[in-house]
Amino acid sequence: MIFVLKPGVPQEKIEQFQQKIESNGFKSFLSTGAGHTVVCLIGNTAAIDLDAVVQNNDIVGYGKRVTEPYKAVNRNVHPEDTMVNVSTVTIGEGMFQVIAGPCSVESEEQIIEIAGSVKASGATMLRGGAFKPRTSPYAFMGLHENGLRFLLKAKKETGLPVVTEIMNQTQLPLFEEIDVIQVGARNMQNFDLLKEVGRFNKPVLLKRGLANTLEELLMSAEYILSEGNSQVILCERGIRTFETATRNTLDLSAIPLLKKKCHLPVIVDPSHAAGLRALVPPLARAAIAAGADGLMIETHNNPARALCDGAQSLDLAQFSDLMADLKRRIAFEGKQAIVV
Repeated sequence: MIFVLKPGVPQEKIEQFQQKIESNGFKSFLSTGAGHTVVCLIGNTAAIDLDAVVQNNDIVGYGKRVTEPYKAVNRNVHPEDTMVNVSTVTIGEGMFQVIAGPCSVESEEQIIEIAGSVKASGATMLRGGAFKPRTSPYAFMGLHENGLRFLLKAKKETGLPVVTEIMNQTQLPLFEEIDVIQVGARNMQNFDLLKEVGRFNKPVLLKRGLANTLEELLMSAEYILSEGNSQVILCERGIRTFETATRNTLDLSAIPLLKKKCHLPVIVDPSHAAGLRALVPPLARAAIAAGADGLMIETHNNPARALCDGAQSLDLAQFSDLMADLKRRIAFEGKQAIVV
């Protein structure tokens, strides 16, 4: 349920209105746009008399029930695009960013070499897994705390903000210096984790589960926003279908649909979608054409010897060539060009 306030309402009266609502057991948040100010109620609002609230509060212009189960992420509630700020980098409508790096951090030397190279090619954020969820319990699962330490060393060397995946909420104290917390596909519906990262007040990159609908993705984002954290980036990374020629099937239609339904930035991970490095460049170009706000691309200095996902990783020269092509396409689409 949303209440659109009349123009020029003093902040003091808005706060009083929110306190009155919250005293009845609801959560509320304020959405301030260029044309209007909205107070959104979160909770079971079925018992609220909409007309009575409007008539009994002189600051309220009108009220409206939001029929979708997701409220805080809903574009009807928050018409303006959310811009997510990561250190000196902004991602959102008109601000295209590329996140690049290896699937797994393997050593300090490896991640620093890759970080320097992808930055020179134009990437604006560094990715790398320190904690790796793997299908097999015998597979390489990352360097854990050492991996985080090596990522931060690469950040210090290059200035690139760091994106890395968290496995569970007990690890949050280790992520104090990490710039963006990634919630991976397998944890998309780990609701306890979503609530905790919502309280952590740090940008979150939320990946779509490999068998989840867009509504389920938006409901997972809702968990984060309902705890007070609006700095969320959605990531389409492919879904599982009957096709076996690729690792997953990239759902390009998700990009415009998500941007229509919600106000959060949407990026695409073509590496996990395809599982094949030869498909990463064409899928990256397709994502730009479909309106994505950025890309997350796996890049390795020696893919043949990668401890994880080498088959889908571009080598450093391939990544550089792709970035040269993407810069031209970004400029053509009217977004801010990637800066070297």
